[in-house]
Amino acid sequence: MGKRGCFIGTAGWGIPTRYKEDFPQPGWHLERYAQRLPVVEIDTSFYKPHRRETYERWARAVPEHFRFAVKMPRTITHEQRLVGCEALAGAFLQQVEGLGETLSVLLVQLPPSLPFEPDMARGFFDMLGKRTQTRLACEPRHPSWFDAEAEALLAGCHVARVAADPAPVPAAAVPGGWSGLAYFRWHGAPRVYYSDYDAERLDRIGRQVNAAAATGAEVWGIFDNTASGHALGNALAVDAMVT
Repeated sequence: MGKRGCFIGTAGWGIPTRYKEDFPQPGWHLERYAQRLPVVEIDTSFYKPHRRETYERWARAVPEHFRFAVKMPRTITHEQRLVGCEALAGAFLQQVEGLGETLSVLLVQLPPSLPFEPDMARGFFDMLGKRTQTRLACEPRHPSWFDAEAEALLAGCHVARVAADPAPVPAAAVPGGWSGLAYFRWHGAPRVYYSDYDAERLDRIGRQVNAAAATGAEVWGIFDNTASGHALGNALAVDAMVT
């Protein structure tokens, strides 16, 4: 799985027509995707729940080495804003645990309007940590999450802070928090979700990923610029660069 702990994939496993020859056939998209790339991020879970049986079916469709990251529901992150969501978290975890050994990371993406509050953050991540041993990655977007106190809290809770592009503040461009996992999300720039990354930018991304792996961290890189179908080509290009 991956090269020197570098795992590159996309948000979702759709295969645009222009890339169909790059993936083995026959098979449904997830089966074909998993023959070429080692990881995928399930982001539909942010918008709606999936039955445990659905996750079990997805796990059966991929090779033994393949791994999933799953985005936590917006009911937890955006509606409850990490407070009073024990029951919601329990229901979500019961569902995603259908992935079994293929479940590797839970992604917590926060709304830009949610500032860092130590008691709130510690309470939420402690609650999750008691309910699952799956690794956690957090993508905060309010500037207050990028100071020393927030960094220390995330590291202490073993939560990796996502490196995002475009970055809401300069510090958001590099991974932070717990150093055992470096999780990158490339959303597309200048137009989020739509823009393609050109060859020069992909080369810089490849070097950044290799540098992160050289620290000993496990590196995940997810292309989220899916709206115009660019994510898959960008992921294939960077996957070929990691050493």
